[in-house]
Amino acid sequence: MSLLPFDDRDGWIWFDGEFVPWREAKVHVLTHGLHYASAVFEGERMYGGQVFKLTEHTERLHKSAEILDFEIPYSVAEIDRACVEVCARNGLPDAYIRPISWRGSEMIGVSAQNTKIHTAIACWDWPSYFSPEERAKGIRLTFAKYKRPSPETAPTAAKATGLYMICTVSKHLAEKEGYTDALMLDWRGYVAESTGANIFLVRDGAIHTPDPDCFLDGITRRTVIGLAKQRGYEIIQRHIPAEELGTFSEVFLCGTAAEVTPVSEIGPYRYKPGTISLTLMEDYSRLASGAMQPA
Repeated sequence: MSLLPFDDRDGWIWFDGEFVPWREAKVHVLTHGLHYASAVFEGERMYGGQVFKLTEHTERLHKSAEILDFEIPYSVAEIDRACVEVCARNGLPDAYIRPISWRGSEMIGVSAQNTKIHTAIACWDWPSYFSPEERAKGIRLTFAKYKRPSPETAPTAAKATGLYMICTVSKHLAEKEGYTDALMLDWRGYVAESTGANIFLVRDGAIHTPDPDCFLDGITRRTVIGLAKQRGYEIIQRHIPAEELGTFSEVFLCGTAAEVTPVSEIGPYRYKPGTISLTLMEDYSRLASGAMQPA
């Protein structure tokens, strides 16, 4: 499959307060964020000229930076405005948006108090993370090689780049085996999330979802919980042992990139996209696109 490289595209990127031609938005090879993963980011979607949950994402970006011990030199309002402007500058009413902040190249080493904090925002046309065909029949998952770490061993409440290293490795291994994605357990053996989305599981009409005590309580996750409650569905947030995976009838993932996507398989376990999964998939799509008002 031919892919357009992300460093060789037309368009504009918002970089440290200015619009820079896409191909000129560069950093030095000795940037601290590259060597030590001192970077935080967000993933957002614009639908019809409106960025869904924009301020919530920007506030989380600031919180993630605080957890990684640095301060973003732009306010929430400034970043919100830049996210909208970069989409307009690139002529995209529907887009995926990627704000990122990182430590610069003034110091290279574990200690990096005097590095400059940079921020950039890019956007591009990116339909659903999974193809329409995959979403209709449900995606196939295997089990990830790595587990989500304890919050005592990593800053799990931050959307930090370094936390995604094990996700990339696990997703690559899953794809090599013919799966779409992988389910990650946590260090205790409980169900956690996929490599880039939160998970919900349905049994006897109730929706179960893992307690997000070692991974992100996603903005889309919270939105889906709200939609489910609006529908009158029971939501049970708890630790879910992996041994229970065979007792559920429906499973679906959710995230900004994935939106709401049913799952048909996790390793030896089989599921069928059902009423709850498909209803919430439609409700989320309508809410995000502005066709449905929040409760």
